[in-house]
Amino acid sequence: MDGITEDGIMTSNGRGSAGFFSRERTIAGPQFNRWLVPTAALAIHLCIGMAYGFSVFWLPMTHIVTNADPAMCANLSFFQALTTTTCNWTVPQVTHIFETFIAMLGVSAALWGGWLEHAGPRKAGCIAALCWGGGLIVGGIGVMVHQLWLVYLGCGILGGIGQGLGYITPVSTLIKWFPDRRGMATGFAIMGYGGGAMIGAPLAVLLMGHFTGSGGTGVAMTLVVMGAIYIVVMASGAIGFRVPPNGWHPEGWTPPKEAHGSGMITRRHVHLDTAWKTRQFWLIWGVLFLNVTAGIAVISMASPMLQDVFGGELVGIDNGGAALTAAQSAAVAAAAAGLVGLISLFNSVGRLFWASLSDKIGRKNTYYTFFILGMIVYCLLPTWGHLGMPLMFVISICIILSMYGGGFATVPAYLADIFGTQMVGAIHGRLLTAWSAAGIVGPLVIAALREAQLNAGLEPSQVYDRTLYIMAGLLFAGLICNLLVRPVKEEHHMTDEEVEKERSLQHDDSISANAETAARGRFGIGGVLAWLGVGVPFLIGLYIALAKAAALF
Repeated sequence: MDGITEDGIMTSNGRGSAGFFSRERTIAGPQFNRWLVPTAALAIHLCIGMAYGFSVFWLPMTHIVTNADPAMCANLSFFQALTTTTCNWTVPQVTHIFETFIAMLGVSAALWGGWLEHAGPRKAGCIAALCWGGGLIVGGIGVMVHQLWLVYLGCGILGGIGQGLGYITPVSTLIKWFPDRRGMATGFAIMGYGGGAMIGAPLAVLLMGHFTGSGGTGVAMTLVVMGAIYIVVMASGAIGFRVPPNGWHPEGWTPPKEAHGSGMITRRHVHLDTAWKTRQFWLIWGVLFLNVTAGIAVISMASPMLQDVFGGELVGIDNGGAALTAAQSAAVAAAAAGLVGLISLFNSVGRLFWASLSDKIGRKNTYYTFFILGMIVYCLLPTWGHLGMPLMFVISICIILSMYGGGFATVPAYLADIFGTQMVGAIHGRLLTAWSAAGIVGPLVIAALREAQLNAGLEPSQVYDRTLYIMAGLLFAGLICNLLVRPVKEEHHMTDEEVEKERSLQHDDSISANAETAARGRFGIGGVLAWLGVGVPFLIGLYIALAKAAALF
């Protein structure tokens, strides 16, 4: 018989005896409110979003060995650097950590996305917490003993697995809780990933400053402490997840009788094993890959490009060729750092804005906007530089980064529209290999283009021009991919029997009798506290980003 446990979770057919982390123990009872789910998602994404802020560790990690012999360490190979205890690491050697965990993000999301659908968000989220937070702790130990291979194993591989599981954990759950606002729901969570660096990077700098007082750079203990914090916060979010019973829908909302948007929103479902073999999957894969690759170009070039193109104009010196004093150079660098703060802000807020807008105008139209507006803005960036208009340059960069983040936040809802909601989390996991590919290929291509043009004798400003025009070309290719996306053929949809079998693996096949009464509870003081728990840190990070951005003006 169905029943309600003390914590308001539904049980069915004796499933109340299931383990604490099992999916059936997370099916919502009548007193639950769906607006608590985004807070659980944000708790996870604000932690793993520190990935974007990891650059604060690169320079301190290259000054750990105080008695290194410059002559002995001059020609140290990468493989020698993995085990040396007497030589400092170089910036290129440690920055590969970022590429490693971004690659592992896509791989782990692809490998375990199907398992996650059956295991549920509580179990997956807690494992993600142990992997990401535990990976940082292992990485911190690696810094303590000065073993780069251990840092790669912890932060890169183990942390990357936590990144992948943590990134996709909320997606399927949020989409099922908000069938009326799919884009907004996923936008909330993925906004947290974009904003994680706004909180994590200043915290890391603060902790390194504190631990440096006892000698060293403070990197090791900072990684250990942040890892422990992230385990607690992410696990708290994971435990707070609830899933809706089969057949649940928001009070007062009924599914549309006809597919909306020229048939682009299906009411059927496609299995993971079928979805990734369809043309639609690979077209959307290309859409994400091209959008991310172009965005990475701006992220990697924005700060140096601002300084190279405008230089003294940023501090009111009209003569661009004039030598700058030390104070003026510092002011230019501060202005460039302000742009980095704005990039973090628009990367985060753009995720919620564009994903919410996609609920109104449709996912396909949103990506049309990304690509058409993106091509225009990319081509205008060199013009702003030649005309000496830094304000327009900064505004254009902010628009681009908002669409870069918006692409990440809109794609889960796009997948749900095309493939249905039953296995959208797993399908999204497979699609994230596009991010991994762009994270590796993008910087390599951009660096190669820049180097080739410099070797050909082009001026630095022209190097940026050509690269930006090439990125606009990538966006045009993305536009074509988006244009070719069509509804999935009928033959690819699961039959009713296959859907029921899949739901039985999730243990929600016999819960539908409770669908009308589930999750009708009031928001209450618990909801206020949950939103304050994730909102206050985000607002602090927002304030810090705006304070840095003020240097631009």
